[in-house]
Amino acid sequence: MGLLTTIIVAGVGGVGAVAAAPLVLGAVGFTSAGIAVGSYAASMMSAAAVANGGGVAAGSMVAVLQAAGAAGIPVVAQAAVGATGAGVGAVLGVLI
Repeated sequence: MGLLTTIIVAGVGGVGAVAAAPLVLGAVGFTSAGIAVGSYAASMMSAAAVANGGGVAAGSMVAVLQAAGAAGIPVVAQAAVGATGAGVGAVLGVLI
């Protein structure tokens, strides 16, 4: 039953990570309407702007997360998130 448990928990981890990612982005302040005032995302944006002389650099973590919050997570990124969730699930499945 150990292998079956690992496979099931890995699958749940992968699917769960993909489903949770947009919710987590919104919860920290990366929304479709922009970065939410007073949020963790706003703090990240402020720090990035200070570090870059007043602007947020294209391709930076803040820019990528805001794009994902505004337009959704691209399929390639969904695959990476799912693979990471599955990997974590597999490790947990082995430990169970």
